[in-house]
Amino acid sequence: MDCRYRPGRRRFLAALGAAATGAGYGDAFGQPRDPIRRPIPSTGELVPAIGLGTWITFDAGADAQRRAALHPVLQAFFDRGGTLIDSSPMYGSSEAVIGALLPRISPRPAPFAATKVWIVGRGAGARQMEISRTLWGVPRFDLLQIHNMVDWHAHLHTLKVWKAEGRVRYIGITTSHGRRHTDMEKALATEPFDFVQLTYSFADRSVERRLLPLAAERRIAVIANRPFDGGNLFDRVRGKPLPVWVGDFGCDTWAAFFLKFVVSHPAVTCAIPATSQTPHMLENMGALYGRLPDANTRQRMIRAFEAL
Repeated sequence: MDCRYRPGRRRFLAALGAAATGAGYGDAFGQPRDPIRRPIPSTGELVPAIGLGTWITFDAGADAQRRAALHPVLQAFFDRGGTLIDSSPMYGSSEAVIGALLPRISPRPAPFAATKVWIVGRGAGARQMEISRTLWGVPRFDLLQIHNMVDWHAHLHTLKVWKAEGRVRYIGITTSHGRRHTDMEKALATEPFDFVQLTYSFADRSVERRLLPLAAERRIAVIANRPFDGGNLFDRVRGKPLPVWVGDFGCDTWAAFFLKFVVSHPAVTCAIPATSQTPHMLENMGALYGRLPDANTRQRMIRAFEAL
């Protein structure tokens, strides 16, 4: 979940107008229509570089008003070119809320559906994944991940079988908050994961040392979670102007600054910021357009952030 300034009223109303008229994202913001997409190394399939996390933000329970408020958030995500939605049984009612909202999106989207297994025991894991599929209302998941490495050897056996049977397209494993990097390195080096999900942001760049190079070497797609450090990055820049030179690569908000840094790393496939606010979703999806910073610009971004 993040915390930031709202975008300017004129900018926000223009974006809503574009959504209402069906205009492309580029029309509202003067940016190219084509979203930035990154390949999944194991297959070459392209996915948009900005996805959607649902921890806390989509845990609306059975509250009809809270669920209704999330409908325009999810609509804006798809309208702006997003496809990959990430959730977990750990996230309360988020999976049920996603399943309730997807049929209300117009036109009916084809999400890249990604969730996790988070339980001890092979049989319990298989049952949990089937429950998740029912909650989402999808025929199969695009990606199933072992959440925070919980009982990962047992679940990996199931996921390998399910992938061979066509019951899931990709399999992955996750960690967050900078935990268990040594164990994760061993898992990635020895098992055929298609995806790994890691914490990566200006606040935590530790994965740059070993895990991101290893993922690139092993041709494993990388999903970056907590790209805003739980919203703390916005506290760091509150009231401070963006560097003028970031406009050179289509960056006009701090959200885009943070996200474009993350997804411009050569090993990163997608970042999954979480939000329950439509204005914030519009800012997040702004990072899906324009250009990505090159290696020299990334170093300049690091120096600029550290100087704040």
